[in-house]
Amino acid sequence: MPRTVARGEPRRRLTWPSGSPQVGIHLGVAAGLLRAARRARQIGATALQIFSDNPTAWRRRAGPPADAASFVKYCAGEGITPVAIHASYLINLAGAAEPFAGQSLAGLIHEVQRAPAYGASLVNTHIGSHRGEGAEAGLRRISARVASVLAETPVGVRLVLENSSGGGDSLGSTLEDLARILDAVPGETGSLAFCLDTAHLWGAGYDISTPEGASAVLDRFDELIGLDRLALVHLNDSKSVLGSRGDRHQHVGAGNIGAIGLSALLRDARLPGRTAFVMETPGADEGYDAVNVRRARLLYDGRPDLPSLTARALAARRSGTMRGSRVKRPD
Repeated sequence: MPRTVARGEPRRRLTWPSGSPQVGIHLGVAAGLLRAARRARQIGATALQIFSDNPTAWRRRAGPPADAASFVKYCAGEGITPVAIHASYLINLAGAAEPFAGQSLAGLIHEVQRAPAYGASLVNTHIGSHRGEGAEAGLRRISARVASVLAETPVGVRLVLENSSGGGDSLGSTLEDLARILDAVPGETGSLAFCLDTAHLWGAGYDISTPEGASAVLDRFDELIGLDRLALVHLNDSKSVLGSRGDRHQHVGAGNIGAIGLSALLRDARLPGRTAFVMETPGADEGYDAVNVRRARLLYDGRPDLPSLTARALAARRSGTMRGSRVKRPD
């Protein structure tokens, strides 16, 4: 575990060298946007992902929080960029049933249109499930709805589609699926980008535990889609078995993917300047946000021999992302 800092000893703020990618974490904002931004700076994050509202409800607030302007100014001044909004978990671009299909489209349009008020240049969304209607029909609906969202997306904002682990009837678990969605979107697609979640890749059967496996995924993505459209990597380790379709996140380098493969992705020379890395790891509101940013920094330095984590750390859950509770120091 990280070294204990003695009382009165100044804590060195984690920094990243010139040329490194933007690396951050998903933080809760219930205690205020500005508090989340300050926490990001405190732990050495250079990118940030947030929910703009309750991710498990359709109802959206009428406008941004009162501290939104201060949040935007602070992030810009501290070099915390990009800011990404993760859209509601309820959104399903592939479904046919109403009222959920209409709510999904309206909800995602609302997210992209509100993004500038948060200083967000990325709006990331899960693609969704065809709900038994068939993959082909689901992919057609996704492409049509993506086109509708893009038509309402402000300049400077990119819609980001996230790969899935393939559980149930979910779509987008393969790179080929993502390419088919892109190819089928009618009209201008310049503001469409993608996110690769490493835990989802692993669940879908992509073995990224080795440098060769990690590089092969990026090679294939570049071939099918182009790395210029890889806006985000969700740098998550996994508690799930390779190819199990499971999606159970673990601390960076402490799961079944492991430090070596994640380090290879983070250090890939093709990505800095075009791709941000954001962690969605357990226990962010218990102080493990700082732990994971430090672990990512070690991986970027090419040091996969990460400190061991306690049983308590490994049992932490991905909960409380909407809470802004005071941060506890992890053991």
